Amino acid sequence: FDCLDDAGVMIHRYGPHIFHTNSQDIVDYLSRFTDWRPYEHRVLASVDGMLVPMPINRTTLNALYGANLRTDEEAAAFLAARAEPVETIRTSADVVISAVGRDLYEKFFQGYTRKQWGMDPSELDKSVTSRVPTRTNTDDRYFTDSFQAMPAKGFTRMFERMLDHPNIELLLGVDYADAREAYPHGHLVFTGPIDEYFGFQFGKLPYRSLRFQHESIDREWFQDVAVVNHPSEAVPYTRVTEYKHLTGQVHDRTSITYEYPSAEGDPYYPIPRDENQQLFKRYEALAIAQSDVTFVGRLATYRYYNMDQVVGQALATYRRVFSDSTVRLSAAAKVAA
Repeated sequence: FDCLDDAGVMIHRYGPHIFHTNSQDIVDYLSRFTDWRPYEHRVLASVDGMLVPMPINRTTLNALYGANLRTDEEAAAFLAARAEPVETIRTSADVVISAVGRDLYEKFFQGYTRKQWGMDPSELDKSVTSRVPTRTNTDDRYFTDSFQAMPAKGFTRMFERMLDHPNIELLLGVDYADAREAYPHGHLVFTGPIDEYFGFQFGKLPYRSLRFQHESIDREWFQDVAVVNHPSEAVPYTRVTEYKHLTGQVHDRTSITYEYPSAEGDPYYPIPRDENQQLFKRYEALAIAQSDVTFVGRLATYRYYNMDQVVGQALATYRRVFSDSTVRLSAAAKVAA
């Protein structure tokens, strides 16, 4: 969700969202609703008084250690010399330490992960840090997907065009449970929290939330890239976003957002621990038994998705469930006002 703030700068109300994908099918679908502005995302991390590329690459290593690594092979050997063998990779800490060693783990991952998730990497599933690669080249792009771009007029405009159809009635600020009976349907697509759908009968699924502090600044630019990560636990926020890098907007002022992870608030990130997956599986068993309901999206499947992945899931669900059917579809999602 993007909008103009009081300064007239386009911001992302709920933190930075960057579109990237390797699927031409997904690009073709979304291109029905938006033109694109090419954008390759770059992130810097504030470490040891320096701003260095993240994910870790050869430039990062040379800056931090005063090295003169010139080839991929030299960088790979440098990392291998610091890596610590881990017999069985189980946790996020295991993933990083076995790949790059304890020093880089502590500089980039330990504090950031503790802030982001409210627990140590050794307590989290290996999937958390396996999403962030380590590179031996000098590619400083955060993503390497074949298609990287931002909606030319923003995400909100893209969704407005998507929803502009005579068969779609949109209600905002309405609880799904209060509206369901007013819309007779043969099949329901539910994208809200799966535990809430089933009345929390097995207990609540744990999530991590975020708090955003938006600021407008009387200068043209604040930082060199859209996002700067702050891994140190001495800094209370995890990252700072400057949106003009993302949007390409020309403005004599700039707006930034400080991002503070929180245990309370809207559900953003499913917490990747085995016991949470086991709890979800109990709800999933109930969902499978609901032949007239399809559960789609992060909250309904208790899984982290990038934007392109959730679009792909939606398209695949439609093709699987509805493309050869005349069933009346009622799509329901809990939408914050």
